[in-house]
Amino acid sequence: MLEKLKQKLKEYLTDRESRPVFSQIREAETGQSRENLDQENQENEQNQVLEKYCCSKSESCPYCLSKKIVKRGKRKKKMEIVQLYLCKDCSKTFTSQAVKGRHYPLKLIFDCLSIYNMGYGLEETSRFIKEKYGIAAKPSTINNWIADFSPLCKYSRMRKFGKKLFSPDKIAPGISLYHRQIYKFRIHRAKLALLLQEDMRHIKLAPLAELLEAIFAECPHHLFKDGQRISEVKVNFNLNKVIIREKHNFANRLAKLILQGVKDNKFRHEELQKFFIYNDSVTVATEVPVYLLPEDIEHMESQLDFEIPLKIEKVLTGHIDLIQMRNGLVHILDYKSNAAKEKPIEQLTLYALAMSRLTGLRLHEFKCAWFDEKNYYEFYPLHIVYKLRERQPRVPKNQQQLAINH
Repeated sequence: MLEKLKQKLKEYLTDRESRPVFSQIREAETGQSRENLDQENQENEQNQVLEKYCCSKSESCPYCLSKKIVKRGKRKKKMEIVQLYLCKDCSKTFTSQAVKGRHYPLKLIFDCLSIYNMGYGLEETSRFIKEKYGIAAKPSTINNWIADFSPLCKYSRMRKFGKKLFSPDKIAPGISLYHRQIYKFRIHRAKLALLLQEDMRHIKLAPLAELLEAIFAECPHHLFKDGQRISEVKVNFNLNKVIIREKHNFANRLAKLILQGVKDNKFRHEELQKFFIYNDSVTVATEVPVYLLPEDIEHMESQLDFEIPLKIEKVLTGHIDLIQMRNGLVHILDYKSNAAKEKPIEQLTLYALAMSRLTGLRLHEFKCAWFDEKNYYEFYPLHIVYKLRERQPRVPKNQQQLAINH
C-alpha cells in the first residue's frame, strides 16, 4: 500500500509541471490573466463611483433635448451654488446636476476623505468640517462616503500602517513657498516610508525621500527669486525615435472626479494636488521646487554625453506639480487643462534633469507625463537627451594588427 502511494506521488510530481493550473485554463478560455481581470474589476468599480458622483456638463435641454442652451445665472442652494441654463427653444431653466440624493457639495465630501486619510477619526473629521463649512456631516455619513470612494482612495489600505508611523499632524506636512508666487509644497511621509519598505524596487529611490525632507530646512529660496522659469524656456531637443505613449489611467479618473467639485478654474491645480497627496497610494509630493545651474548642464553634456541644446547664464527654476513613486521609478506629472493640444516635453525633461542632479539618481529611473481628465501622455526623459549610437561591426584583433602593419 505504501509503495502504491509513493508511486502515485512520484507520478504527480513528475506530471505537475505539464498539468495546467486554474489560472492557465482561465487565461486560455477567456484570454485574460488574473492580473488583467483584477485590473478590469478595479476600473469597473472606479467608473461606478464616477457615474454616481459626477455630473456631465449640460449639452442639451433635459425637457426638449434642444442644444440651443445658454448660461442663465446661478442658484444658491442650501449648501452650494449651482450653474443655471436656459433653453432657447422651450424657455425652461434647468441645472446640470445629474446626481439624485446628493445634498452635500463635492468639495466638502473630498475634504472629509482627505482629513480622514490623514489619520483622524470620524468624530474628529466631522468636527473639522463643521468648523470649516458650518455644515454638520454626521460620522455615519462620512463613513458611507469612505466606503463609496474606496475604489478611488487607494491610500485607505495603507492608512492603518501610516498611523503607526506618524501622527495625523505630521503624516503629510506642507509649507508655503513664496517664489514670485505662492506654491504649496507638501510631502507624504507615511507613503514614502511604506513604499520604500514594501517594494524592493523602490529601495534605490531613497535619495528622493532625503531630498524632499531637506527642502523644509535647506531650500535655496534666493535662487527662485532671480532665476528663469523652466516653463518659459524653449529647447529644441532631438525628438527622433522618442516614443510618447498615450493611455487612459487612474490619474484621469481621479482628475475627472476632483474637477467636478472645483467652481473656480484657478483652484484646479490646488484641489488636484490636495486630493492626490492625501488619498491615492503613490503620490509622495506636490509643488516640488527644482533648479538647474549652468554647471549642471555642462557636467551632463561633458561627463554623461547628454545632448542638451541649451546655454544658460543664470539658474533655471521650476515647481513640479506631482511626484509619484511606483513600479520602481520616479514619475514626474504635470496637469494641463488641455493635454491633447499641449506638449510640455521640454519642460518635463528639464524637470527630470534637475531632479536627477539634486537626488543623484540616474535619469533612467525617471518617467515623465502630462495629463487631464481625458488623456495621459508619458515618455522617458533619457530618450530625449541620450541617443544610442549604432554599433560598429566587431573586428578581430589579428585583423586590426594586420591593418596597422599595412
